[in-house]
Amino acid sequence: MDALNQKEQKLVAICMHTARGDLPELKNALNAGLDAGLAVNEIKEILTQLYAYCGFPRSLNALGYFMAVANEREARGIKDAAGELPGPLPAGKRLDFGTANQTKLCGAPVAGALFDFAPAIDEYLKAHLFGDIFGRDNLDWKTREIATIAALAALPGVESQLNSHIAIGRHNGVTDAQIEAILATVRGNSLGVPYISAFPVGAENSAYAEYFSGKSYLAPLAQDKRLNVPVANVTFEPGCRNNWHSHTGGQLLIAVGGVGYYQERGQTARRLVPGDVVEIAPDVEHWHGAAPDSWFSHLAIECNPGTNQNTWLEPVNDAAYQAATAAERSGGRIRKSVEAVMGALFMRYDGQERRGITPESARR
Repeated sequence: MDALNQKEQKLVAICMHTARGDLPELKNALNAGLDAGLAVNEIKEILTQLYAYCGFPRSLNALGYFMAVANEREARGIKDAAGELPGPLPAGKRLDFGTANQTKLCGAPVAGALFDFAPAIDEYLKAHLFGDIFGRDNLDWKTREIATIAALAALPGVESQLNSHIAIGRHNGVTDAQIEAILATVRGNSLGVPYISAFPVGAENSAYAEYFSGKSYLAPLAQDKRLNVPVANVTFEPGCRNNWHSHTGGQLLIAVGGVGYYQERGQTARRLVPGDVVEIAPDVEHWHGAAPDSWFSHLAIECNPGTNQNTWLEPVNDAAYQAATAAERSGGRIRKSVEAVMGALFMRYDGQERRGITPESARR
């Protein structure tokens, strides 16, 4: 039996495409959701909630597409269920009942240094997110957390928030199997590789494993050999890099996801983010791979393929890698401190550490 029912599966797809801003795929997901029995007001409620997690522009665009989809279906004579509208919010101050909702949702009062540092965000979370939004009763909290986990899993750089909502979801009835199903759907693979780009991950790069420190994945993209332009997407787990090597015909790299590094022998390492292009001249010794705390993907384009040959050299040892990525490790310490704050805020309740899916397993 599937961990997620049909409605939940379609909901995950809607939230994933909303968070990514992939409007053509969102249109397909919206139609599939309505066909599976999701009510119009349920979808409107979720798309409205998602502005708190992926921003007003994504939410407004999604609602605009949904309005068009609903109108198209009505014009074709399709009668979709309207669904329940929310009842009135609880009596009293939003800050008060929002705080109560947050405490119940998370399993314990939420406080910490971050909210002391920026008290306005604490009030907005309590009064608006947990008061105005989670106080609306036409969706249960389990469904809202499924939607939130799916949206956050589709966004880069929000691991601490994703891990927190995985824990909150479990506290509100989302099972480990359902969480794994959500993450597998969003990642688009069964390898545990997170979604960092629109390109396929492919399979584990076992044929070249001896030339890599860490695990990598390879997805050939160009199929027609008559074009004579071999292109592949290469994905590196955090800390993974290939050996020093060179190409007699050169190579082009285009960063498409995560954060990585490229270094030529005797030169300072270059930090790579999506959109960066690396032109590697023939016979230049170099290496490339992921940052210490980030997955990384790049397109590898083989130049002069008829005569191009690789020469594999020694591994990039830990000392050289650490020196090359020192700035990234400094930034990583800041990110880890933020994760620690988020963990302290949301990962415990009733004095007991949450068990089951951990931040590390969620990140894989």
